[in-house]
Amino acid sequence: MDKKLITIKQRYGIIGFEAALDYAIHIAVQVAPTDLSVLITGESGVGKESFPKIIHDNSANKHGQYIAVNCGAIPEGTIDSELFGHEKGSFTGAVEARKGYFEVADGGTIFLDEVADLPLSTQVRLLRVLENGEFMKVGSSKPQKTKVRVVAATNVNIVERIAKGKFREDLYYRLNSVPIHIPPLRERKDDIFLLFTKFANDFAFKYQIPPLQLDEDSKKELINYPWPGNVRQLRNVTEQMSLIEKERIIIPDILENYLSPHTISNLPALLVHDKEIPPQFFERELIYKFLTDLTKEVAELKILVNELKNTKSRLPESKTVPFLDFQPVEILEENN
Repeated sequence: MDKKLITIKQRYGIIGFEAALDYAIHIAVQVAPTDLSVLITGESGVGKESFPKIIHDNSANKHGQYIAVNCGAIPEGTIDSELFGHEKGSFTGAVEARKGYFEVADGGTIFLDEVADLPLSTQVRLLRVLENGEFMKVGSSKPQKTKVRVVAATNVNIVERIAKGKFREDLYYRLNSVPIHIPPLRERKDDIFLLFTKFANDFAFKYQIPPLQLDEDSKKELINYPWPGNVRQLRNVTEQMSLIEKERIIIPDILENYLSPHTISNLPALLVHDKEIPPQFFERELIYKFLTDLTKEVAELKILVNELKNTKSRLPESKTVPFLDFQPVEILEENN
């Protein structure tokens, strides 16, 4: 194996020998010296956060600021201020001017995690930065220059978001100058047991307990499990077993307690005691009930709005009720 590749894996804690993973690291190192934008794709929990650091540390911006921003965790009303800053008095609560991340990280790198969650208005601002290196603070009409390397990541299909009108196509192509895809854990079967062993030893050292071991049947089950939460889920499962289980040799009956089907879905599910009934059945029932109740409430709301409209039309002009002047029917039609 390439010595540089080994060094990078050791430095950033990347474990595995899968060819697709090695290729992703290779692309990150190759693109680092350029100023091209990079879009990192992959499911949640695969370890995408390591790759922007690889790119930054091997770039000309390595002495500048590195800022990681979780776009999905910032409220829509404040994200423009967080990214681009604001002027004093530009909105309620803006008691003083504030620098945004693109100003603070000038000459460095910004990692935009969950970039697909950006509001469309913010996407327009980001596109301007990528096209000409300019941005404007909230409440300002004066453009400012910044030289920031942008690395973005997402765990959703952006092409589908574009088709639904939730993501700008021009921004996608700007961000996707160089794509890097991180494979899911289920496609790295040879790495699964290696990762488990590393985590088991780490937790044994951390909690001063003997490390976990798997018998052959448990090892097969571990490798064949789909791991929807990827490396993050494997790490969590290993930590839970390390702390909870008294036996240090794990057999399938023990392992299955931590790999039950309800850990696969991100939807809330009822606990299923009858193993012959799939948990997805209950999830469908919950969704169906929710949609049915929602439809009923919308129908009742329409009846109420029509009644209010009719009441208004029967009132003399001089006795018009002020709070009915907002024309609720037209508002509902606009929202639809």
